[in-house]
Amino acid sequence: MQNNIAFLTSDVSRLLRKRFDVVSRRFGVTGPQWRMLAALRRTPGINQGALAQWLEVEAITAGRMIDRLEKSGMVERRADPNDRRAWRLFLTDAATPLLDELFVCATDVFEEAQQGFSAAERDLLLALLERVRANLLEEAPPEKVLTQGALAHG
Repeated sequence: MQNNIAFLTSDVSRLLRKRFDVVSRRFGVTGPQWRMLAALRRTPGINQGALAQWLEVEAITAGRMIDRLEKSGMVERRADPNDRRAWRLFLTDAATPLLDELFVCATDVFEEAQQGFSAAERDLLLALLERVRANLLEEAPPEKVLTQGALAHG
């Protein structure tokens, strides 16, 4: 089972999250809060529902995380001009130095994970993972997945 791409990528992802959790605690945030802050940096003005979906958490979980980050002065909610029931989420200026420090830490974690890789191997790894992601983003009809035996080997 170790050669199964799903298990291997899941395990690598788990280990990276675990490492990020350890690093982030030194800065007073959790790993999930770090991921939320990073997502808000990438997509300022996203709403809570879309953010929860992107982070793959329930909306109520995202709401609690937003509440904590808002209380700590890192995130602010602004009314959505197109929907009075919705809020848009933005980072505050206070979040920028924290995210800059966390970015340096993330770079260190990635360096550790790729220790011993040549520059060409690092580039190849990224290129291959990009291709896997692109392949999975394509919608495949269920019959195609079953006939290729993808589920039979899981």
